[in-house]
Amino acid sequence: MPIRVALHHKTTYQYDRLVTLSPQLVRLRPAPHCRTNIVSYSLRVEPPNHFVNWQQDPQSNYVARYVFPEPARFLSVEVDLVADMTVINPFDFFLEPHAEQFPFEYASDHARELRPFLETLPMTDRLAEFIQSIDRTPRHVVTFLVELNQRLQGEIQYVIRMEPGVLTPEQTLTLRTGSCRDSAWLLVQILRNLGLAARFVSGYLIQLTPDVKPLDGPPGPSEDFTDLHAWAEVYLPGAGWVGLDPTSGLLAGEGHIPLAATPEPSSAAPVTGMVSPCQVEFMHTMRVTRIHEDPRVTKPYTEEQWSRIDELGDRIDAELQAADARLTMGGEPTFVSIDDMDGEEWNTAALGPEKERRSGQLIRRLRDHFAPGGLLHFGQGKWYPGESLPRWAFTCYWRVDGAALWRDDQWIGNPEQDYGYGVREAGRFAEALAERLAVSRDFVIAAYEDPLEYLHKERKLPVNVTPGDSKLKDPEERDRLRRVFERGLDQPSGFVLPLRRASGKDGPTWQSGLWMLRARHVFLAPGDSPVGLRLPLVSLPHESAKTIHRIFEVDPMVLEGQLPTVTQRSIESPALDTHRQEVHEQEAGDDPSVVRTALAVETRHGRLHVFMPPTQTAAEYVELIMAVEDTAAMLQTPVLVEGYTPPMTRASSRSR
Repeated sequence: MPIRVALHHKTTYQYDRLVTLSPQLVRLRPAPHCRTNIVSYSLRVEPPNHFVNWQQDPQSNYVARYVFPEPARFLSVEVDLVADMTVINPFDFFLEPHAEQFPFEYASDHARELRPFLETLPMTDRLAEFIQSIDRTPRHVVTFLVELNQRLQGEIQYVIRMEPGVLTPEQTLTLRTGSCRDSAWLLVQILRNLGLAARFVSGYLIQLTPDVKPLDGPPGPSEDFTDLHAWAEVYLPGAGWVGLDPTSGLLAGEGHIPLAATPEPSSAAPVTGMVSPCQVEFMHTMRVTRIHEDPRVTKPYTEEQWSRIDELGDRIDAELQAADARLTMGGEPTFVSIDDMDGEEWNTAALGPEKERRSGQLIRRLRDHFAPGGLLHFGQGKWYPGESLPRWAFTCYWRVDGAALWRDDQWIGNPEQDYGYGVREAGRFAEALAERLAVSRDFVIAAYEDPLEYLHKERKLPVNVTPGDSKLKDPEERDRLRRVFERGLDQPSGFVLPLRRASGKDGPTWQSGLWMLRARHVFLAPGDSPVGLRLPLVSLPHESAKTIHRIFEVDPMVLEGQLPTVTQRSIESPALDTHRQEVHEQEAGDDPSVVRTALAVETRHGRLHVFMPPTQTAAEYVELIMAVEDTAAMLQTPVLVEGYTPPMTRASSRSR
C-alpha cells in the first residue's frame, strides 16, 4: 500500500461589517482527469445558511456554486481530502506516430476541438525574442518539452507574490521573476505560439520529505509540505494532456492534484465572487499529514522499531557470546546504476560492461574501507543453466589478525586498464615466479590453442568469409574465432607451471615437474575461460589410485596455527637470464606421482592474470600469494589474481 496522506485546506475571509455576498464559485475539488487516487473528499463552506449547486464548467472541471440569501460577517471554505501517493511515471504514455517529432501539426478534428487552447495574446518584444531563441531543430517532442520546461525553470526565478492576478508573459520575462501562476501562464503562451495546445492548471501540490537524500539534483523539502500551485498542460496526440511544472522544471507527478484546467487563468481561480464594500482580513491554513505508510526499502522501520531491534540484537549477541557460538553471514545486495536505470544490464541482462566496471570500483572501495591489505580475487562465480560461462565474481579476502595478505596496492591490476602486456610479459612473469618459489624455470610450459580444433572450424567457414569476420550467428563463437586467428595459432595463450606443496628433504616445499604429453605440447580445451581451467589434465600419464596425489581442504573450523607473515620484502633480484636460484627438483624416489595441479599466467586485454592452483591449507595459499606479489613488485608488473580461492579458515574472512 502506498503512503496515504490527509490534506487540510482552510481559507477564511473575515469582514468588518455585515456584507452581501454574490454567488461564489468554488473550484477546490480534484478535477476528473486527476491521476492521484483520491480516497475521500469533503468541502465545508460557512455561513451554513446557503444553497449549493455542484456543476461542471465548459472544461468539465467541478465547480460548487454557493448562494447566500443573508448578509454575513465572514466566509469560510474548508477542504479535507485523503490521497494515495502512488508513484506516477509522467512519461508512461505512447504518442501517435505523426506527433512523435517536434514540430508537428494536429489533425483537423483535433485542431478544431483544441481551438481555445491555441489562442495567443498579442505578441510583445520580449516574448517574441524568447520564442525566436528556441531551437526548433526536429527532435522527439518529449525531449523538446523537457528542455523548454527546464529552461524556464532556470531563467525565471520563483518568488512568492501575494498580489492578485497573473503577470503577462512580457512582465515575467522582463522581471525574470514570477510566482508559479506567472511561470505557468508564460509557458502556456510559449507553447501556443509554437503551435502546441496548452492550458493553465490550478491545483494542490503535495511534497513529502524523501526517505534518503538524492545523489544529485535538489534535495527536496525538509518536511512534508502542501500548498496551492499552478502549472501548465500540453496536449499530445496519443498521450492526452501532459503536465509541465516550470517552477520545478519537472513533469507533473503524483504530488500534482489538479483542481481546474482552463484556457485562461481567471477561470481557474480557487474561489471567485463579489462582496459589497468592506475591509477584509484574510486567513489561510494548509497542512498535509501522513496517515498510513508501510515499511519499505528506503524506510523499513520507525525509530522506535529500530530501537527495539537493536535491543533484541544486543541480547542475542550476548547469548551467542556466552555460548561461544560462532556464525557466518552472507547477503546479496542489489545495486542499480543511477545513470542508466533502464539499461538491460541493470534490469534483465545478467552481465554488462558498466556493471563489471562499477563492481570493480566498489570492491576496491570496500577493501580500502573495511580491509586494507586485503587480497582482491577476480574470479568466477555462479554458473546458471543456459549460460555459456560462469558469471564473474570479485572477492576481497583479509586476515582477522590484521596482517596484510597483499601489502602494496600498486601491484593490484586495474580491471579497467590496458597495460599493453603480451606473451613476452606473461612468460617472463611465470619464469620469475618459478624461481621465487625455488623451482626450475624449465618446468614453465607454453600453452597453445589446439590448432586442429580451430583449423577444422576455419575449414567449415563459407568460402567468402574470413576468421576475422566469420559471420557466425553466435557472437561468443564469432569473437573467439577472431581472437585466436588474430593472435596466431603459433603464439601461446599463456604459460603453465605445474605446482604443488609436498614433503621434500628439508620439509614442506613447492615442487614442480615435467608434463609428459602425447602431443608434446600443452594444447588447451577450446573456450573463453582462463587458461588454468582449460588444461589437458586428462592427457597426463595414468596413475593408480594409490599413488595419485590428491588435495583435501582442511576443515575450516580446525585451528591451523599462525598464517605466514612477511614484514619486509626485497624487490631486488639478479637478472633472470644469468642467475638461477637453488632448485629443489623432484626425485623419483621421493614421490612417483605426477604434479597434476598448476599455476597459470596469461594476458587478456593487455592485463596480466595469475591463475591460482588449489591448495590444501590457507597457509599454503598465503605463501603462494606472497610469492606472486614479490614477483609483481620485482618486475613492476600489476597483476590480477584469479583461479582457485583460499581455503576457508577461522583466521581469514571475505566479502564478495
